[in-house]
Amino acid sequence: MMTKAASDKYGVKPFDIAEHLDSEAVIAEYLTSILADGDQDELLEAISQVARARGMADLARDAGLGRESLYKALRPGSQPRFHTVVKVLHALGVDLQAVPTAKAH
Repeated sequence: MMTKAASDKYGVKPFDIAEHLDSEAVIAEYLTSILADGDQDELLEAISQVARARGMADLARDAGLGRESLYKALRPGSQPRFHTVVKVLHALGVDLQAVPTAKAH
């Protein structure tokens, strides 16, 4: 990880995914790639990054949650209810879909 001093010295700043999550299409593609891995903590972290890009307070309001409840639901290791995750995703302008997987024969 690059330190702040090294970042200042070389004029390079750390990569921040939230800076690139600027449309529903980009957000949906990002979350789809994370969902493909099947790791719940990674998904919560990804949703948290999207929430940060959109504004946590606005997202909490749009999802019908308190801001602190949203932070709690998205922290690593949390076990949010499925309904909560769906509400947050809907507030972000994306929906979950089920698609057939390719099976090896």
